[in-house]
Amino acid sequence: MKKSKSDTIKEISKKLGFSSCGISKARFLKEEERKFEEWLKNGYQGKMSYLEKNFDKRLDPTKLVPGAKSVISLSYNYYPSTKLRESNNFIISKYAYGKDYHYVIKKKLKELLLKIKEKYGDFEGRVFVDSAPVHERAWAKLSGLGWIGKNSLLINKRMGSYFFLAEIICDLKLDYDNEVSDHCGKCTKCIDACPTDAIREAQVIDANKCISYLTIENKENIPAEFNKQLNDFIFGCDICQDVCPWNRFSQPHNEKQFNPKSELIEFTKKDWKELTKETFDIIFKDSAVKRAKFKGIKRNIFSAS
Repeated sequence: MKKSKSDTIKEISKKLGFSSCGISKARFLKEEERKFEEWLKNGYQGKMSYLEKNFDKRLDPTKLVPGAKSVISLSYNYYPSTKLRESNNFIISKYAYGKDYHYVIKKKLKELLLKIKEKYGDFEGRVFVDSAPVHERAWAKLSGLGWIGKNSLLINKRMGSYFFLAEIICDLKLDYDNEVSDHCGKCTKCIDACPTDAIREAQVIDANKCISYLTIENKENIPAEFNKQLNDFIFGCDICQDVCPWNRFSQPHNEKQFNPKSELIEFTKKDWKELTKETFDIIFKDSAVKRAKFKGIKRNIFSAS
């Protein structure tokens, strides 16, 4: 029996290191429109004004790729085999241990797109890794990669939530996958564990209170009321993921580029406090941590101390 294009694409993606691949029909996300409008209206985006722009593109993939027929959603595991020490140390989110995922995954996505074209001929397609107004979690959910947890992250039964999402939007007509059911049930561990009460209700996050937002996207001083609630996090936050029961199924990634540099493994609070701009630039070259800039990291250290 001849393999379908969809099955072949999934096989190729697996060989390139992607954890899972699902495909959904490109269409206007009508069901997300009201929720997103309401979220913006409440000001939960904080100072991330870019989320208010390109509203139509965020919901309609044909605005990004004219004539688009399919959205190929992919996940890429980043759960570390060894966590950086947390005692006598400031903490960075696990996704930022190694090389910036934008570089790593975009290269693999382009390779995947090229291999699909080699197999099926030229077609219109674009790759996306958190780099354009694409409603990643909505597409991943529609393509069966998982369900949206109460902490608004995508959760997969086999691997929890420690993975990146990426997409290829193209004008190939493919076979589409089905959504999976929600398996959070009555569990509220993520809501209960959030030290700043950023999870307003299931799947609704107030970025103004979120530690990830406060330590990365926020360019102003962190409000003093949150200083004692940072729990030593100075770049991102993993608290709602760490307490999620589904993450007991997380398995270490096989991506060497996501491993932390040896210098970072040895870091203590003293090293962070004495960190110079020169050392910061060396250790965090090509790292997601550079998004906060040296000034931002020093601000976060001061607030968390």
